[in-house]
Amino acid sequence: MRRAAFAVAAGAMAVSLAACGSAEESGDKSDSTKSAAKGDNIKVGLLLPENQTARYEKFDKPLIEKKVKELTNNKGEIVYANAKQDATTQSQQVDTMITNKVDVLIVDAVDSKAIANGVKKAKDAGIPVVAYDRLAEGPIDAYTSFDNEEVGRVQGKALLEALGDKAKPSAKIVMMNGAVTDPNAALFKKGALSQLDGKVDIAKSYDTKEWKPENANANMEGAISAIGKDKIVGVYSANDGMAGGIITALKAAGVSPLPPVTGQDAELAGVQRIVSGDQFMSVYKSYPQEADVAAQMAVALAKGEKLDSIAKDSVDSPTTKGVPSVLVPVVSLTKDNINDTVIKDGIYTIDEICTAKFKSACSKAGLN
Repeated sequence: MRRAAFAVAAGAMAVSLAACGSAEESGDKSDSTKSAAKGDNIKVGLLLPENQTARYEKFDKPLIEKKVKELTNNKGEIVYANAKQDATTQSQQVDTMITNKVDVLIVDAVDSKAIANGVKKAKDAGIPVVAYDRLAEGPIDAYTSFDNEEVGRVQGKALLEALGDKAKPSAKIVMMNGAVTDPNAALFKKGALSQLDGKVDIAKSYDTKEWKPENANANMEGAISAIGKDKIVGVYSANDGMAGGIITALKAAGVSPLPPVTGQDAELAGVQRIVSGDQFMSVYKSYPQEADVAAQMAVALAKGEKLDSIAKDSVDSPTTKGVPSVLVPVVSLTKDNINDTVIKDGIYTIDEICTAKFKSACSKAGLN
């Protein structure tokens, strides 16, 4: 899996998938002839959910824009909006995209259920929709994300490995899950529980509102008070942002040494915490590969083309069956493989990671 994920640098940008849905799901719309006539002069609407997580503005947006331009000989136009974690705002942004007559929508939903009506409106207007990163409800035409249950399994397995002999049914851990409005959060939790159930005692579990670090921090303060700071042997955190809030709470409570804390997204701050030893691991997900696939799907659908050369798998959402899909593999990121992951793939440079504060830790980790 590790090699598969890192094939991004050499060949992930050429990912191809084969269609698995009905003709309608594969982009065979009534206005396909009109779309095909547009050639490369297409307009792609891109709706991302929030800007608190570093990945969306730093990676997803520019990577999708770059690939769309590449696929359209620099003629394709990107119309972008960020909902800043507000489902109502995102719904309004869908309406605006429809008014602006985009040819296709790429949507990373704030709330997978709330977006369903907007997806239907787009469909009724003849605009195909690619669900990006989160499986939106409604009549979507395509979907790309990561294997989200596998993300949770990787996190859970890593936490058990970090605990070593401390991993026993009586050992108390805290589970900090993501927002209930994000369908991925339920999949992360499911995957993690498949590893953790019966092997440790999940003394406190939280569904963290809006994934916000400050909410995770408050939850962790409550867990420390309820369980006792010396009785927590590990913390499952569903992403890096929350891990930062959790670690701040642990330090403020005087917990030392820190218990192992998991994460996800390989955010720069998370990688730096891994280098320093404050955070045990993250999950590295190849945003270039995911963005590449989304752009390929969007351009094909905007031109009225089927997805026969793009999607080999399919998934079922609660409202739509057989959606042509691509699930990108993931990798456990620890201090031992930073060089082989985020640095090798050009996500960060050593200079970006190893600022003055982390120079000594970087040197010990072989990052120089």
